[in-house]
Amino acid sequence: MKQKTNKMLIFTSLAAYFTYFIHGIGASILGQYKPEFAAAWGAKPLADGTLDVSMVVSVIAALGLGRLISLPFSGPLSDKYGRKLSGIIGVLCYVAYFFGMANSTSMAMGYAFAVIGGIANSFLDTCVSPTCMEIYVNNPSVANLFTKFSICLSQFLLPFLIGIVASANMSYKTIFIVAGIAILIDGILILILPFPAREKAVQAKADKKKSGHKISPAAIAAILIGFTSSSTFMLWLNCNQELARSYGMADPSKIQSLYALGTATAILATAAFIKKGLKEINVLIFYPLISTIMLALCYFIQAPFICLVGGFVIGYAGAGGVLQLAVSTTAEFFPENKGTATSLVMIASSIANYTILSLAGYITKVGGSSAPRMILLLNMAVTIVGILLALFVKKNRNK
Repeated sequence: MKQKTNKMLIFTSLAAYFTYFIHGIGASILGQYKPEFAAAWGAKPLADGTLDVSMVVSVIAALGLGRLISLPFSGPLSDKYGRKLSGIIGVLCYVAYFFGMANSTSMAMGYAFAVIGGIANSFLDTCVSPTCMEIYVNNPSVANLFTKFSICLSQFLLPFLIGIVASANMSYKTIFIVAGIAILIDGILILILPFPAREKAVQAKADKKKSGHKISPAAIAAILIGFTSSSTFMLWLNCNQELARSYGMADPSKIQSLYALGTATAILATAAFIKKGLKEINVLIFYPLISTIMLALCYFIQAPFICLVGGFVIGYAGAGGVLQLAVSTTAEFFPENKGTATSLVMIASSIANYTILSLAGYITKVGGSSAPRMILLLNMAVTIVGILLALFVKKNRNK
């Protein structure tokens, strides 16, 4: 009977990972359709004849606001009432997001549904990461890395899906509708499939310590890595097309595929490194360092090819599981409350999503032709802070 249950939990993990596959589309598709949404929302043309897409960047930032609103509740709800309930709420909110964005006719509507999309993300975060870490208890960091693999797989496929939709003369709304239907079907599976039971002794210990648990400075630093690591890849993911065009690239969509390929490569390589003994905290130091160097190269080398190289390298070192390893590292400080630990890191991530992307939207609006390179400098500064935080965690985590 136990073996049968274990097999069923594998199906549960696959259903959970699939929600992140759809989340990968939801998190990046707005950035791929900025001109289309800007036109639908009545954006004014700029001096060079292109549409002002700053309102779309602001709406993308609202995804972070939605996460920020709901994460204080989603983690404790997941720990208290179970991962399944958190997952179902996340799925229903994502269904509303996809269908709502497809039918939004103004920035206000888009902003509202983006907030709902952020809420969906937060509830999936506090369902999927803890669930997979509890199913694969012997390799929780590796299990959590594969949530990112699910995201990057869909982001790798997304440009091809966009190409298919365009070649078939279908509306840009098509992918939104298909994604909404797909995650709804997956939500039915999540409702039916079993979830791992939390051990009573662990729960009792959590209840006993809940009121008196102290957060150490190292734990706070680990949580804040959620802010810096998210800033690194979100700024690149949503602003690389404008940079590429300013450098003379005709088809910036190629960057997205290389970005996703870099992310997938990093997850597979990092999982292998961790299984061979590489400490997660060392990844949290070295990968942001690589990202900083790459961002600097993109700033100083103003040529189309550097954007392609940057897409792969930032995908590898910026988006290749750094946020997920920050969650795993923070969970070590809260072993009895993994859902809450996930919430804390994702709150920091959502603050980054909202504040940093809002700042990027402002820079895009006022910076003119120099805005893409100004955003690179912003990205470098935040990433360097992440390196310093990781060094602090490494030095003080055992105190």
